[in-house]
Amino acid sequence: QVQLVESGGGLVQPGGSLRLSCAVSLITFSIYAVGWYRQAPGKQRELVAGIAPGHNTNYANAVKGRFTISRDNAKNTVYLQMDSLEPEDTAVYYCNAKSLTTEYWGQGTQVTVSS
Repeated sequence: QVQLVESGGGLVQPGGSLRLSCAVSLITFSIYAVGWYRQAPGKQRELVAGIAPGHNTNYANAVKGRFTISRDNAKNTVYLQMDSLEPEDTAVYYCNAKSLTTEYWGQGTQVTVSS
């Protein structure tokens, strides 16, 4: 059974930083595109950042310049470094792994930005 286990969420003050990690139990992790999505209360789930097998990245406009996605294929792990956090970043953050034929989701980790 494939598992995506997120960690690193929590409560942080505006302007602070958090680093999310997602460990993926896929032997073929390196061929998957992986990404982070988020869902705030009353809103639809949205893509925050993605990274392709070749390490090309893409970001939502709202987080460009503040968030950085990276992956370590040797550790089957994807990271999301979040800096200059804003209250609007408050949401449950989900890890996603996608190939041409399959897609997996993590359970989510809560990020709350508040003073």
